[in-house]
Amino acid sequence: MLAAGETDQKTMNEPVGHTRWVVIACTFLIAAVSYLDRNNISIAASSLQREFGLNNVQLGTVFSAFIVGYAFTQPIAGRIADRFGAARVIGMAIVWWSVFTALLPLVPTGLASSMAILLAVRFLLGIGEAVIFPASNRLVASWIPSRERGVANGLIFAGVGVGGASAPPLITFIMLTHSWRWAFWLCAVIGAVAGLLWALLVRNSPAENRLVSAAELAYINAGLAVHGKRDAKPIGWLDIIADRHVLMLTLSYFCYGYVAYIFFTWFFKYLSDVRGLNLKSSALFATLPFIAMALASWLGGLLSDKLVAVTGQRFARCGVAGLSMLTAGVFVFVATQVEDARVAAVVLAGGAGALYFAQSAFWAMSADIGGSSAGLLSGIMNMGCQIGGVVTAALTPVLANLFGWSASFAITAAVALVGAAAWAFVDPLHQVGLRAP
Repeated sequence: MLAAGETDQKTMNEPVGHTRWVVIACTFLIAAVSYLDRNNISIAASSLQREFGLNNVQLGTVFSAFIVGYAFTQPIAGRIADRFGAARVIGMAIVWWSVFTALLPLVPTGLASSMAILLAVRFLLGIGEAVIFPASNRLVASWIPSRERGVANGLIFAGVGVGGASAPPLITFIMLTHSWRWAFWLCAVIGAVAGLLWALLVRNSPAENRLVSAAELAYINAGLAVHGKRDAKPIGWLDIIADRHVLMLTLSYFCYGYVAYIFFTWFFKYLSDVRGLNLKSSALFATLPFIAMALASWLGGLLSDKLVAVTGQRFARCGVAGLSMLTAGVFVFVATQVEDARVAAVVLAGGAGALYFAQSAFWAMSADIGGSSAGLLSGIMNMGCQIGGVVTAALTPVLANLFGWSASFAITAAVALVGAAAWAFVDPLHQVGLRAP
């Protein structure tokens, strides 16, 4: 007993290591690559339209094909990550989506089946990328103490901003110097390199990683405790789907996705075709929302974690997220009233930043209340987000044709307000599947 006590005391006195943050850094990189690979098509949209003879509604259908595959695979991807290990599943997914990124430029033009092949490739790319965030959330639930999850998720989703911001200048440069096809092939190569790094550095849990010290392992395990006791076995699908707090979280994330996908699908084309900016100017201003996303994801997570100790989880998670989405709606609406294209782009970037200030709260919340089934719960939540993306990708050009682009963005602002209101009905201390002690 004494020897064990001495060992425990020695472990407590050792400096806590930082391997968990290496895992988060790798996840940040994979998130960035995934958004580079999904956002490249919005930069190359005009080239695809010319070569494949697509109108705006058809192009919206191509955008939506990715999101449909991505959205409806989310819960299954989350459960697979819970069952087989998040690190392993993400590694396989990187290979999958890199292959389909490389295949899209090989789709032949001028065939009766060209449109169908385009849709199939984008749909299958979406299935491959569906794994990334539910599995990442499962990694966070295994690797990151609860009090650090806001920062961890903020850093991961900063990768979304970095990947999105990298796409306009990188894809535009390759298009101007070579062609849009070479831009897709370069993205596939970047994915393969990131996948190799992932395989070398990331494991499913701290216990499986030899770089984790005894002190860091003890620190992580001590911070994984949740309120109450739950079975170690996964929570049932129906228990999660029928949970009121999960439903409200999913509704809010649906609204979030509706707003976010404006920037991932129509924003670049809006600047170039509607606001009249040339290709280089559009590429420059199209990076602003994603820079704002990257900074706001990290800052939002940092602030949320700091506020937990001061105000409690309700304001730190729910309050920060609700106010952020409310602010995003205001920014998006104001942008519709601005005449100058460059000023409108800056205001919309502010909206994107405000939106992503809420991002880490969604994922910290789903990890906290989901526990051993954080992958499945976050997959269901993220499916709501992606369905919002499907709707905005397909509906925005229809609304623009009927009522004008300003009206379509004003509707987006209203959706953000609904998402903000839903946070009032989420309890951050709730535990899905909790059994009384």
